[in-house]
Amino acid sequence: MKRVFDVLISLFALTLFAPVMIIVAYFIKFESEGPAVFKQERVGINGKLFFIYKFRSMVIDSEKIGPYFTQKNDLRITRVGQFIRKTSLDETPQLFNVLLGDMSLVGPRPNVPAQKSEYSKGVWDKRNSIRPGITGLAQAQLRSLATPSQREELDLNYIARSSLLFDCWIILLTFKQVIFRRGN
Repeated sequence: MKRVFDVLISLFALTLFAPVMIIVAYFIKFESEGPAVFKQERVGINGKLFFIYKFRSMVIDSEKIGPYFTQKNDLRITRVGQFIRKTSLDETPQLFNVLLGDMSLVGPRPNVPAQKSEYSKGVWDKRNSIRPGITGLAQAQLRSLATPSQREELDLNYIARSSLLFDCWIILLTFKQVIFRRGN
């Protein structure tokens, strides 16, 4: 049932956001050189690697300039990037990842492979026992202000309580966070 929900909502959202996505891509290209969409290898369900798609919010080769995570006032983030991150528009291309079956609408955020060393084997395996999500409990409650230990606790809490109703609540909470622009 969750997969059917993911596909139907993703198709609806892609239809709804298509004009906005075209405008975002235009402004990214207008502001800086390089592709409008950024792809990066991430870890999915059962440790399967896949490419995640996002609108590029940082300068080209940002991963060579700094860490795989962003920091407050990160100089690698472009002006357009600041806006699309605040509004979460940078995440909209991940709806294609949901359609491809690599991601779900809700679940723990997918890690880059290098993050494996930050987790115990048990926690890493548990996080990767379900599809990663565009949003998750940590993002819905704390956005990017969550510490690594808070994210881990909230991800494990989500996995333990996972249900379609809980997913709907997290999606609504995520929209509330975006509308009131809490966090980064």
